[in-house]
Amino acid sequence: MVLAIGVVGWHNAGKTRFIEGLVRALKKRGLRVATIKHAHGAVEVDHPGTDTWRFAQAGSDVVIIAGENLLAWMERPAQAPTLDDLLARLPADIHVAIVEGYKQSALPKFEVLREGASDERITPPEQLIALVAEGSVPHPSGVPCIAPDDAEGAIAILIAKGLLPNVEEGLGTHSP
Repeated sequence: MVLAIGVVGWHNAGKTRFIEGLVRALKKRGLRVATIKHAHGAVEVDHPGTDTWRFAQAGSDVVIIAGENLLAWMERPAQAPTLDDLLARLPADIHVAIVEGYKQSALPKFEVLREGASDERITPPEQLIALVAEGSVPHPSGVPCIAPDDAEGAIAILIAKGLLPNVEEGLGTHSP
């Protein structure tokens, strides 16, 4: 089963920037990484006029485009899939799934804070891996706090918490 890690925070807190660094740090270690982003409201990823857009417009519930460098699966589900549904559909060779959003999930989470954030937190203490923030922010004692660009610090915390055991630089080994 894939290790799923949440990244949560309010709008424009810097979640995307942190996730980019975390993905790079995990990839540097040879791990296969998936990212899942929760979006509120309707989502469109295709462009008007393309063949795949035209197929969807004609009523296709699933449109797949496959090439040498990309496989894209676009689906209009009868109802919104749950996070568990999405995780179950990931390829078997994925080591880590980084999930942006899904604040209410029970995943272990990094919480990204805007500068000047109050001490109000989204994540219950038992789910909190670390806070991610510029400068000093109020946080519970014993909870690590790292800078948004400190992906290596994030990896060290994941290893220290036993979430990424046996991960060595460049080896891509991961045993759950």
